[in-house]
Amino acid sequence: MTASDPSWPRIRTVGIDGMLVSFGDTLREEANRAALAFRAAVDREAWDGVEETATSLASTFVRFDPLILRHDTLRERLHRLLGAMNWYAADLPRGRRLFHIPTVFGTDLAPQLSEAAQAAGLSETEAIASITANRVRVQTIGFAPGQPYLGTLPDAWNIPRQQDLTPRVTEGALVVAIRQLVLFSVTAPTGWRHIGQTACRLFRPQSDTPFLLRPGDEVQFHAITREEYDVILTGTSNGGITQECLA
Repeated sequence: MTASDPSWPRIRTVGIDGMLVSFGDTLREEANRAALAFRAAVDREAWDGVEETATSLASTFVRFDPLILRHDTLRERLHRLLGAMNWYAADLPRGRRLFHIPTVFGTDLAPQLSEAAQAAGLSETEAIASITANRVRVQTIGFAPGQPYLGTLPDAWNIPRQQDLTPRVTEGALVVAIRQLVLFSVTAPTGWRHIGQTACRLFRPQSDTPFLLRPGDEVQFHAITREEYDVILTGTSNGGITQECLA
């Protein structure tokens, strides 16, 4: 339960083979933390019949085989596990990593930096400093394969999405809205403002680990020049990314 609303968390049925444990109806840091920690706990339990777990911004999803694990049995186990601790204050899962990602801000590669900075009440220089000063968490993967939603940014970045779609941003585009960043894993349209461009590949379908980032990982973006970006493109590394273990 939360101090502000004791009606959370909630367990709900999803279809015939899913349970959704939700820790809130909006994205908050503590709700995302709870979802990540609770999923890790379910995985550790290794209950027979559980086939898959995943997290969204504020929920943990559990897919199971109803021929092996009854709905009422799973619900009772989830309820008991929820009562074991305050998940909103839980430690984040072990095995998380910190990724450092070189990023060009603005230029013709990311033409909406000025517009986004103005919406946030910042100069372009202040906007870049704000984005690069904050380590952001991979809150969930969604929309496209391996594509992270990252946050949460300071209040100034609670800017709305665009009213119209940008028809196309390229793989590696960094976009912003509603105190979150999204780093695009594919070329796609978007309603978020394109403020930065990276050379990293988040989705590698031929790899044994096709998704570079996992929920709970952290990312820090580092500003580079257009010339440095062009040099990275000619190399063989994954967009100049470096990583380190957090826990």
